[in-house]
Amino acid sequence: MTTANPQNQVNSALPGSEPVLVLDKVSSFYGNIQALRNISLKVYPGEIVTLIGSNGAGKTTTLKTISGLIKPRSGQIFLKGAPIGGVSPELIVSKGVSQSPEGRQIFPRMSVLENLEMGAFLRKDKAEIAADMENVFTLFPRLKERIKQRAGTMSGGEQQMLAMGRALMARPQILLLDEPSMGLSPKLVETIFEIIIDINKAGTTILLVEQNALAALSIANRGYVLQTGSIVLEDKGQSLLENENVRRTYLGETVGIE
Repeated sequence: MTTANPQNQVNSALPGSEPVLVLDKVSSFYGNIQALRNISLKVYPGEIVTLIGSNGAGKTTTLKTISGLIKPRSGQIFLKGAPIGGVSPELIVSKGVSQSPEGRQIFPRMSVLENLEMGAFLRKDKAEIAADMENVFTLFPRLKERIKQRAGTMSGGEQQMLAMGRALMARPQILLLDEPSMGLSPKLVETIFEIIIDINKAGTTILLVEQNALAALSIANRGYVLQTGSIVLEDKGQSLLENENVRRTYLGETVGIE
């Protein structure tokens, strides 16, 4: 498994840089049930920031609120200083936020190529779209081999690669990754996290939600711990890996900590 080291974390935030993404005391609800409680976080250019927490802690809800699928009840969200809280998902994508969702949600009857083209549906710069397509194929050579194959007939790992590639086709300022390792074999998990590092090294800022806290914190510059809709801890990725409470609660024997 990928482990934390300076070479993995090459794209740390520059001193004095303005954050790409800011959540300021954001609260979100499902009907009358409050899912997020005054969430505040920042993601700086070039970072990998991860959200960890148990099932139901609010990790996916946070990403859905950022991407406009859930409207915040209170608080503000800023992308490079501009407010995006409550804006339509399409407009948020056009402004530079792209998400690879939990469960992949590829278009199973479409080909690999058609799925990737859907990622760029808001773009008009055809030459640059073609260049970005080649970049995706460089990151995911398996996708190029299966360019005409129906997406629904591919393996889970290949579908995860496609979901991430599709999100990159929007040319995001920040990439939201929701549980990219879900349902994958340990070997494929390692591959996916190596690719996440490569995406970040190429200049893409990443906000990562991941149940595999060990893998996520090992590649993250910083992390936030969510518990019942609230952020209860924030620190550097390596510091969270060494935190006794985090180790006991999220990095137990099932993830290989001795």
